[in-house]
Amino acid sequence: AGKDLANPLATILSAAMMLRYTFSDEANAVRIENAVRKALVQGYRTVDIYSDGCKKVGCAEMGSAVAESL
Repeated sequence: AGKDLANPLATILSAAMMLRYTFSDEANAVRIENAVRKALVQGYRTVDIYSDGCKKVGCAEMGSAVAESL
């Protein structure tokens, strides 16, 4: 805890699932999924999914990358 190492993508994608299945808001669910996809395509990776050639970031920076992609 407090090390900025966690991967926030599962939580972010859970919000997309909530929008889709609880609120029937497909459009915003897709927007969130596309934002996550864009951050990954741009090479952002937390330590648990990092591979050579990618940008290793912490939880906060990954969340920011997804938010900026929205």
